[in-house]
Amino acid sequence: MRVAVANYPDPSEAADRASWKKSLALLCAVVLGLIFTVSGGWKVLDPFKTGELLEQARVPAGWGVLGASVLGTVELLTALLLFIPRFRKLGGLLGSGLMIFFICWIGYFYHALVGQECSCFPIIKRTVGPGFFVGDGIMLLLALAAFFWSRPVARFRVPLMALGVLAACAAVSFGVSAAQRRGIQAPSPIIVDGKSESITSGKVFLFFYDPQCMHCDAAARYMANFDWGDTRVIGIPTAEPQFAASFLHDTKLKAGTSLEAVKLRKVFKFVDAPFGAALVDGRQVASFNETQFNAPAPKAGLKKIGFVR
Repeated sequence: MRVAVANYPDPSEAADRASWKKSLALLCAVVLGLIFTVSGGWKVLDPFKTGELLEQARVPAGWGVLGASVLGTVELLTALLLFIPRFRKLGGLLGSGLMIFFICWIGYFYHALVGQECSCFPIIKRTVGPGFFVGDGIMLLLALAAFFWSRPVARFRVPLMALGVLAACAAVSFGVSAAQRRGIQAPSPIIVDGKSESITSGKVFLFFYDPQCMHCDAAARYMANFDWGDTRVIGIPTAEPQFAASFLHDTKLKAGTSLEAVKLRKVFKFVDAPFGAALVDGRQVASFNETQFNAPAPKAGLKKIGFVR
C-alpha cells in the first residue's frame, strides 16, 4: 500500500516572498511619497504661479489656481497615506489614479504641448516628449507596487480627517496668496520713454510682453482697439528691448515704454509673457496671465474694474 505525500509549500519560503514584497512596497511608497510631497507642497504654497503653469498645460483659463490648490491637496494626501503603513494601499490607489490622469492629460494634448517644459516640480525640469511618458510610467509602477503589496485599509476615518485638514490648509494658503497679490505695491518712480514717471496715482496698466512672441503681438493688437479712457498703459518688453518701439508701432497699441523689466519683475511675478498688472494708486487690483490674453479676455476683466470703457 502506497501512502500519498502532499507537497505543502515551505512556510519559510512563503514568508520570504511576503517579506520581499512588503519591503519593495515600502521602498516604492517612500520614493513616490517624497515626489508627491514636493509636487503637492509646491502647488499648495504657490497656487498662483503653479496655476499659471497648469493653464499653459491646457487647463481652462481662470481655473488654473483652483486646479493647483485641489491637485496639490490630493498629492499631499497621497504622500501622507503612502508614508503610513496601514493606509499605504489607499495611497497606492490614489497615486495610481493621479499618474494615469497625468499620462492621459498630456497624451490628449500631446501635439499642443510637445517640446514645452512640464514644470511639475520646482527644481526638476522635464520636457514633454516620449521621455515624459517613460518617467510617469515608472512612477505609475511605483504606485501599483505600493497598492498591490500593502495590506487592505480597514478604516477610512483618519484619511478623511487628513483630507479635511489639508483642504483647510490649502484654502488658507490660497487666501493669503490672493491677499498678497491684491495688495502688491508697485515700485515708483520708473523710467517711461526716457523720463522718470510716478505710477502711484490713478489707473495704470502694465503690459509685459516679448516683442518676438506671436501671442504677445496678438494680445497687443487686440488691446489697441480698447477705449482706455484715463488709464495709462505702459509696455515693458521682457526681452529684445531694442524692438519695443517697432512692436508698439506695428500693433498700434498706444502705450509708453519702460525698459525696467528686471526691477518690475521682482515685484510682479509671472512665468511667461504676456502678463498684465492693473494698478490703482500704485497697488495691484487685478492681474492677467498668459492664458487670459485670448479674446474676448482680458476686455471683460478690465471693464469690470473700470480700466476700459
